[in-house]
Amino acid sequence: MSFIHNIFKNSRSETDGNFFLILNKIVGYKVKNKDLYVKAFTHRSMNIKDLKGNAINYERLEFVGDAMLSAVIASYLYEEVPHGDEGYLTKMRSKVVSREHLNELGKELNLIDLVESKIPKSNFGSNIHGNLFEALVGAIFLDKGYRQVQKFIEMRIIEPHVDIETLEGRVISYKSLLIEWCQKEKKTFDYNVYEDTGNDNIKHFSVKLSINEKVIAKARATSKKKAEEKASKRAFFAFQNEIGKGS
Repeated sequence: MSFIHNIFKNSRSETDGNFFLILNKIVGYKVKNKDLYVKAFTHRSMNIKDLKGNAINYERLEFVGDAMLSAVIASYLYEEVPHGDEGYLTKMRSKVVSREHLNELGKELNLIDLVESKIPKSNFGSNIHGNLFEALVGAIFLDKGYRQVQKFIEMRIIEPHVDIETLEGRVISYKSLLIEWCQKEKKTFDYNVYEDTGNDNIKHFSVKLSINEKVIAKARATSKKKAEEKASKRAFFAFQNEIGKGS
C-alpha cells in the first residue's frame, strides 16, 4: 500500500470504507492511481506531508483541473459554435466554468461528503464544492489522460448542463454588467463597503450601491466580493428594462 493511501486510510473512520466505491460510480470507471484521488479529497487542515515534506491536499490538483476544464470546454465550443469569434467563445467558456457553476456541480455530486478535513464541513464556504470538482478533474487527467477527462466533462457538464442558447443569456457577473452600463450611460456609481459582523461568528460585510449619488441597493455577505455582487444583482433587476440582459 502506498505511503499516501496508507495515511489516508488510517485517518478515516470505518464509515468511510466505501470511498472508492462511491468515487468509481461518480467518475464512471475504476480508478487506477488511488493516491491522486486520495489527495483530491484531502483538505489542507489535515496537515499531511509526504516523505519529501510536500503537502498532501487537493490544492495543486485544482490548478490542473482548472486547466483541463478550460481546454475541454474551449474545444467543445470551438466545434459547436463555428460562427463564434474569440471574444464570444471566451465569454461562453467563462459561463460554463464560472465559480458559481462549478460549485453547483460539486454540490450535485455531493463531493463534500468525501473530503477528509479537521474543519467541520458546516464551516466551509460555498467554494469548497467547486474546488473539489476541479481537484477531481485534475486527478482524472493525471490518472487516465485527456480522453478520459474529456469523457467525464462531457458526462457531468456538457451533456446535462450546456445549452448554447441558455448560456448566451446567462449573466456571470452582475457587477461587471452594471458597471459597463453605468459607464455607457455616463452614470456615476459607488460601492460603499464596510465590515458588519454584528453578532455573527463569521465576519460579514455590508455594501450600499449608489448610482448618481442615490442608494439603489444594499446587501450583506461573508466577503466584500459577494456583497458587491449581491447588491449589483438587485440593482440590475431595478434597472432591468433599461439595461436589458446584454451579457
